[in-house]
Amino acid sequence: MTTVTTSRARTPRALDWRLRFAVLSLIWGFSFLLIKVGTDGYAPFQVTLGRLFFGTAVLAAAMTVKRERLPRGARTWGHLFVAALLLNALPFSLFAYSELTIPSTLAGICNATSPLWGMALSLVALSEDRPSRVRVAGLGIGFLGVLTVLGAWQGFDGLDARGTAMALLASLSYPIGWIYVRRTLAGTGHSHLSLTGAQLLVATVQLAFVTPLFTAYPTRFPLAPLLAVAALGALGTGLAVLIQYGLVAEVGPTTGQMVTYFIPVIATAAGVTLLGETLTWSTPVGAAIVLAGAALTQARPRRRGREDRARATEAEQVGATGTEPTATEPTEATAAETPSTTTPKDRTPQAPPAPPCTPNQNPNPSATASPRPLSKL
Repeated sequence: MTTVTTSRARTPRALDWRLRFAVLSLIWGFSFLLIKVGTDGYAPFQVTLGRLFFGTAVLAAAMTVKRERLPRGARTWGHLFVAALLLNALPFSLFAYSELTIPSTLAGICNATSPLWGMALSLVALSEDRPSRVRVAGLGIGFLGVLTVLGAWQGFDGLDARGTAMALLASLSYPIGWIYVRRTLAGTGHSHLSLTGAQLLVATVQLAFVTPLFTAYPTRFPLAPLLAVAALGALGTGLAVLIQYGLVAEVGPTTGQMVTYFIPVIATAAGVTLLGETLTWSTPVGAAIVLAGAALTQARPRRRGREDRARATEAEQVGATGTEPTATEPTEATAAETPSTTTPKDRTPQAPPAPPCTPNQNPNPSATASPRPLSKL
């Protein structure tokens, strides 16, 4: 009786992750449209502050339900301050400012360059991340796609250089933050939800101090931009993080990170159909080249021998039980929350992931099991 009940309980999970994957892609893809609408009524810093406030509120509610506590220790909070700046406050603000002068479609495509920046930086900052010819080729192809999107052969005619530079700097800020988190917050013993909630809280406080210095208090509160900011925070920064965490825990970081490649497609479709933004041939062609290059930069050489046999055995276990085995590659969060059946010899420490964080992505990559980004806003 127990076996039958367990099987029935797990079956919906095996099917439901695809729906959640689609929802996550839509939420993050529409984030650039919501930023554009929000900046129509409020200053960019105000949009970012509202986004962080509503996102923090969602995670605070989730922490309350799960009875999670904020991290402790001055050292941890000091690292969270830097992580909040690099992964939330700075890129969110840069994207908001960039969309004052560039279309949301271009901002979404610039966001897709994060894996390219991440690979380039990892070659310098992460000595254990050895490049292959395929990955180096992907880096070159990806940046060729960026030049195609920007229309380099036309001398970037008609392109706002300042806004585009801000969007590219925002996408660069994410991998810098991922590398910092990987070096400083790995193995702290805190859950994913706790670290992410604390990080968003710190980012909210940062913007609460900065915003009054550069913007005046709004004299009116237009409804449509306000709703856009609320949705951007509650959905794109709060709910999306919870969905992404569940996906990574259920289907693994490799599948979870594929959402990165759907974001610019959805952002472009939303900007063209709902905002009436113009689209030239170079934009979708360049975006496809960027995504192809980004995919190649995430390629890993196939490991053979014992590890292949172990992974094959795990795959059979997944098919038989409907659950993701956690004996060889536990995430920090699952390791903290789920009792492990492995022996101490099997518990190999893992470096925290570098999730692709776009204005949509996981704000705290310290809880994933993959060293490569999962994607982002």
